[in-house]
Amino acid sequence: MALQLGDTVPNFTQQSSEGEINFYDWAGDSWVVLFSHPADYTPVCTTELGSVAKLKPEFEKRGAKVIALSVDGPESHQGWINDINETQSTTVNYPILADADKKVADLYGMIHPNANAKVTVRTVFVIDPERKLRLTLTYPPSTGRNFNEILRVIDSLQLTDNYSVATPVDWKDGEDVVVSPTIATEDAKKKFPKGVTEIKPYLRMTPQPNK
Repeated sequence: MALQLGDTVPNFTQQSSEGEINFYDWAGDSWVVLFSHPADYTPVCTTELGSVAKLKPEFEKRGAKVIALSVDGPESHQGWINDINETQSTTVNYPILADADKKVADLYGMIHPNANAKVTVRTVFVIDPERKLRLTLTYPPSTGRNFNEILRVIDSLQLTDNYSVATPVDWKDGEDVVVSPTIATEDAKKKFPKGVTEIKPYLRMTPQPNK
């Protein structure tokens, strides 16, 4: 059965480009972005892994670790990493799981037989420090992922976990947010002293409370 939002993600031990990894131990109390790739030496994924390496400081600011997965072995990963570093002008600074036996791919539902029964699809999993699955995004092989969007989602999740708000369309950190519909407007005005703008009774906006 496929993992669903709110599920506790399964633990695993698997080889990687940085040695054997026990996922729970490696994750510690961090958020985790686990993202899968069909295979090594694929062009779109080469650009993606380079982008994530450049964005790693941004993930770290949010208390998030990044880890990739491909169904090839550690030696293949090392050669591919050299190519990524060369072509993307970066240094891959996070592990790539070597899921040759597809153990992790099967655990996390990364094999979609109607797409390709032999390789993993390109899915992103965002996992919180409680090991709960908070986001999945699955892309076709022809479309590169937008990792700035993943950062935006983590910003939203971390904000809305701590305040009674939601984030509207295209929201970015620092912009106004939506007051939770479970809070009455009069109560919201007390809870959010920066002000509440009532556009409709069900649509109230307030400045981001932690800024």
